[in-house]
Amino acid sequence: PMGVVGLIVPWNYPMLMAAWKVAAALAAGCTIILKPSELSPYTALDMAILAVAAGLPPGVLNVVTGLGPDTGAPLSVHPDVDKIAFTGSVATGSK
Repeated sequence: PMGVVGLIVPWNYPMLMAAWKVAAALAAGCTIILKPSELSPYTALDMAILAVAAGLPPGVLNVVTGLGPDTGAPLSVHPDVDKIAFTGSVATGSK
């Protein structure tokens, strides 16, 4: 396992993109901080609710919502986050 992974997903195909990233991170034994687009946060929040109902231990899948500069940017540079998986524009990713 990598450790803690930050998963930043875009507004288009929000459930599909989150599911791809979350499934891979869980299969690798990682804990997850999932940051959905501020335009479509409810799919990630619903995924977290379903994960709890399915028995995923607390703290394995965490969701943070908010604007990219306020939540995505700090997540991407946090020293306790071991890996970032980002899907989005080149302009946003290079900030």
